[in-house]
Amino acid sequence: MTLSLAVVGLGIMGSRLAIRLLAAGHRVAGFDVDEDRMGEFEKVGGIRAGSPAEAARGCPIVILSLLNSEISREVCLGPGGVVECDERPLLVLDTTTGRPADVIEIARTLGKSGIDHADMTLSGNAAVAERGELVVMFGGSEAAFRTARPVIDAIARSSHHVGASGSGARAKLIVNHVLAVNRAALAEGLVAAELAGIDLASMLEVLADGAAYSRAMDLWGERMVEGNHDRPNARLRQSLKDAHLIVEHASELAAPTDFVRLVAATLEEGVLNGLGDLDNSSVIEVLRRRASIGRVAPVSGSVAG
Repeated sequence: MTLSLAVVGLGIMGSRLAIRLLAAGHRVAGFDVDEDRMGEFEKVGGIRAGSPAEAARGCPIVILSLLNSEISREVCLGPGGVVECDERPLLVLDTTTGRPADVIEIARTLGKSGIDHADMTLSGNAAVAERGELVVMFGGSEAAFRTARPVIDAIARSSHHVGASGSGARAKLIVNHVLAVNRAALAEGLVAAELAGIDLASMLEVLADGAAYSRAMDLWGERMVEGNHDRPNARLRQSLKDAHLIVEHASELAAPTDFVRLVAATLEEGVLNGLGDLDNSSVIEVLRRRASIGRVAPVSGSVAG
């Protein structure tokens, strides 16, 4: 089934989602405040829109891929936002990593205008998205989950309906909670191996073959070994933003945050020292610098964290 769809937010992840939807044969309109991103979107067959409302016109489903839930609120409810579009029925699928309370508020407000909303959060980075192998965590109604199926089929290898509105956002923060700790633990172990004089590629093979294995090794292991953090699949500063949300979310639940607070401090040190726009595999460079074996030079004028 071919659909007319809209994607708002054409950054690292949103652009990959749009490409997957186009490859599945869907017509895709898009909007981003960045003109260069819009140009790239048009080159791959996307249709330029002048606002979120214009992108949504003629589309039964709008996919959001934005930096945070504050921007999601503006895109949905602000001037030129999705709420101004008279398309009905209309389902907004928000893939943004944001606050669950914000998601619930946005869904409730859109609902007053007859627009359905679901937090369709994603596990996986841009490279995973390019392969159509994301994992979907869906918070919303059963009807919305069924309606979203063509989108899910184009971008994901599996999907999980985890509950009502806000549940997808909560599930994403819990996934990122565990993943952030796994990624930092891998980086710390590889730095120890480097100091011990063990070949890092061989050490990564050993780790991936044993009980210490985690998917973090597949996603970031090779980059950490090579010290190659350019062309990010997800930026270090985005991981810091997520870490703050993770701590906030867990603290509201009175859940322990000991490990993830250490990770957040390490990420903040990296951002303050100029690593923020590199791939989040560059967390290893923070630890390498602490061990006086740093491979990426600190940015001139940066502040030590």
